Amino acid sequence: MLDWIKAARLRTLPLSMSGIIMGSFIARWKLLEQGKTWDWTIFALALLVTLLYQVLSNFANDYGDGVKGTDQNRIGEAEQRAVASGKISAKQMRNAMFLFAFLSLVATLVLLYKAFFPDFIKEFYTFIGLGVACILAAIGYTVGKKPYGYLGLGDLMVFIFFGLVSVCGSYFLFTKSFDWDMLLPASAIGLLSAAVLNLNNMRDIENDEKSGKKTLALRLGFKNAMIYEMVILMLPPILVLIYMMMNGLQEQGKYYAFIFFITVFPLTALRRKMMEVKEPKELDPFLKQVGIITLLMSVLVAFGLNYFR
Repeated sequence: MLDWIKAARLRTLPLSMSGIIMGSFIARWKLLEQGKTWDWTIFALALLVTLLYQVLSNFANDYGDGVKGTDQNRIGEAEQRAVASGKISAKQMRNAMFLFAFLSLVATLVLLYKAFFPDFIKEFYTFIGLGVACILAAIGYTVGKKPYGYLGLGDLMVFIFFGLVSVCGSYFLFTKSFDWDMLLPASAIGLLSAAVLNLNNMRDIENDEKSGKKTLALRLGFKNAMIYEMVILMLPPILVLIYMMMNGLQEQGKYYAFIFFITVFPLTALRRKMMEVKEPKELDPFLKQVGIITLLMSVLVAFGLNYFR
């Protein structure tokens, strides 16, 4: 059981929850401003679905890299990769992938039924397609003949699914509408999620080069990947700030909504420490820290908008 828990990579879960929290509680703020209700059940189901997607992605990543031999000489995290270390067989991991794909689909159907039936049938079927796309994206990062993670497309897909789909999708579950300004907080979460993946790929850049896994970090080179990392870690608080100002919160005197901006300080400190790194393996501790800051930003946005009314 311990090997399966390690393979699930629990430290990645806070990052996956961030987009759901951001989108759901912005929706709560908007709905309460309009005198409408907000459903905790939908929020709980959305969290469950995204956690299942994340565990599925982690199992698929372990399986895909393991059978391709990518994890054989991986630094930092190598001992935790179950298939490559032989702690879990490829067949067992493949079966676990199928199980979690099924559980993810069932949970998605329950969530969508709760959110859209019986008045929004068209949206129900549209989101079923989106849910299937999420499942395929979770598997396709390292599994298959041409996994997109090996083509340097991982950052883009993470930005789309962890950012745009997660935040805007969860917002739509409650409001049944899409507002263009939601792309700002959605992009903030997407960039932070891409920052975590880029750190992971920078850490593994030497092993990935030997294995033929052409991640964006490998294509850019370590120095340019670090510059890219600095940029995408700097933008998220600015994007959320613009969103708050576009919605006139400063004009309404609701300055408590800007409490999220304190995340600028730990992000600045992290960037400074990252730039001092000499060896790729030294980047490993930063993955968890960026994930926690991402979750913190989402929680602070939710808190600032909803609990100082």
